[in-house]
Amino acid sequence: MLAGKKVLIGVSGSIAAYKIPLLVRQLVKEGAEVKVIVTEAAKSFVSKLTLSTLSKSPVLDVLFDEESWSNHVMLGRWADVMLIAPLSCNTLSKMATGLCDNLLMATYLSATCPVIVAPAMDEDMWHHSTTRQNLVTLATNNVTIIPVEHGELASGLIGDGRMAEPETIVQFLTEFFENGQQLTGKKALVTAGPTYEAIDPVRFIGNHSSGKMGYSIAEELAKRGAEVTLISGPVYCEVKNKSIKLIKTTSAEQMYENCLANSDFDIAVMAAAVADYTPVAVAPQKIKKTEAELIIQLKKTKDILGAIGKEKRDQQILVGFALETENEEENAKKKLKGKNADIIVLNSLNDKGAGFKNATNKVTLFFKDQTKKTFDLKSKELVAKDIVDAITELM
Repeated sequence: MLAGKKVLIGVSGSIAAYKIPLLVRQLVKEGAEVKVIVTEAAKSFVSKLTLSTLSKSPVLDVLFDEESWSNHVMLGRWADVMLIAPLSCNTLSKMATGLCDNLLMATYLSATCPVIVAPAMDEDMWHHSTTRQNLVTLATNNVTIIPVEHGELASGLIGDGRMAEPETIVQFLTEFFENGQQLTGKKALVTAGPTYEAIDPVRFIGNHSSGKMGYSIAEELAKRGAEVTLISGPVYCEVKNKSIKLIKTTSAEQMYENCLANSDFDIAVMAAAVADYTPVAVAPQKIKKTEAELIIQLKKTKDILGAIGKEKRDQQILVGFALETENEEENAKKKLKGKNADIIVLNSLNDKGAGFKNATNKVTLFFKDQTKKTFDLKSKELVAKDIVDAITELM
C-alpha cells in the first residue's frame, strides 16, 4: 500500500529523533518515496547525512540561504502525506498557534496534503493542560495524531509520552492509505447545523447548533473516498475538502426538500438539529412591540429522518442523532426503532463538554442489533472518525 506513496517527514527536536533513520529505512523498503525536513534542534539528535543516505534525497533544514530558497509550498503539494515525527512539545505549540519561524512550520502551514503527527515528550509535559488543548487544536485543524505509547522515557520515568515505534508508524500510514480508499464509489448524504424558522422578516426560531459535528463527519467521509453531499443550515463552518458538494439551506422545509432530492445515497448521516416546530404563519413585516403579549402558533415540521428511514433500502445505511437531556438511553433506542435507522448517535447536554457549540463531544452509538458503543470525551473530528469507523464496519 505504501509503494509509490510520497511521504514528507518533518523531524523536530526530541531524543526520539534517533528512531527516524529506522523509520525512513522501513518506508523506503516498502516502496515509498521519502523526503525529510529537520529543525535546527533536531540536528542535535540525528544527522542530516544519515537521513539523506537512507532517504536517497537531500535533507532540507532552512527556508533560504545565500545561494538557494527551499520551496515550502511545493513540498506540501508534492507529498501524499506529511508526517511530523517526533513532534516535540515546542513544535506542537507552534503548530497550534501558527508560529512560522522555520522550514518545517512554513511547509506545514502551506501543506495541501494530509498531516499526521507522532508526539514525543515526557509524561508531565504530555499530560499538561496546555498540551491537551494544543492537541485539540490540531485535531480541529484535521491533523491526525498517532497515539503515544507507555514506557520508559528519556527522563528515566515510566509513563505516557513515548513516541510510537517505527513499525507502528509504518502500520498506521499503511492503514491511513487503505482507509482513504474504503468508501471510494460510495455516495454519502450529510446534514449539519440548525434550521431557522421565520417569524417575520428579521426574527426566527432556532437553536444553538454550530454545525461542527456534521461538517466533521462530511470531511471524514470525503477523506475515505466517499462522494459527499452536505446539506447545511446557517452556520459559520467552512468546507475544507473541495470535493464535498455543499447545499446551503435555512428552514426545515428547505432541508427536507433537499434531502429527498438527494436520497440516492449509500450512507446518510442526519446530524442537523432540525427544528421540531415552525410558525403557522410568517408576518410579512417586522412585528412591532405594541402588545403586552405575543402568541405565535406553531405546527410540526416534516420529519426528515423518519421520511428517509421509511423509504430506506436494505443496502443503505442511515445514521441519526439524538440530543437528550433526560431518559437519554430510552429515547435513543426509541428513535433507533421508530426511524428505521441503523445507528443512533446519542449525546447528552448533561455531559460536560458535549453538545452544541463545543469543540468536543461525548457520544454513545446504538445499533440495530441492540449493541452499543460508548466513547470518552474527545474532539468532534475524532468523534467523526469513530462514527465513520462504525459505518464502515456495518458496510
